[in-house]
Amino acid sequence: MKISEASRKSGVSVKMIRYYEAIGILQPIDRLENGYRLYSDIVVDDLKFISRARNLDFSLETISALLSLWRDKNRSSSEAHTIAARHLQMLESRIAGLQEMAELLRSLITCCPDDDKPSCPILDCLAGKPAGGDNQVMATRSE
Repeated sequence: MKISEASRKSGVSVKMIRYYEAIGILQPIDRLENGYRLYSDIVVDDLKFISRARNLDFSLETISALLSLWRDKNRSSSEAHTIAARHLQMLESRIAGLQEMAELLRSLITCCPDDDKPSCPILDCLAGKPAGGDNQVMATRSE
């Protein structure tokens, strides 16, 4: 099939398919005499795999490793397990950091008078100043 059909079947854009080819995540694609590439159902399956892995926020390097494992029918699951567990730890760490940021913003929004006066703990915090004279809000994030 041509790239447009592979794109339609996999849900991956033509641009991304070309990118994955260029960086070597996809195995080399056969070409016809006229230069057109022919994509097989195996490539479409690889593209779906890549897309699902991207949706889980795996890096391209990690996706390449997982794809190699998936293609290897003599693999053990332990390597994929280790990769996934490490990725989960990283995601949970990012989530905790995002929750801290949300809590700081929630606190700053609560402290902000939301009026016509120039005093604004949100802007003070971004400028590195104590929010409205209350060092507690700033200390929350810097700890």
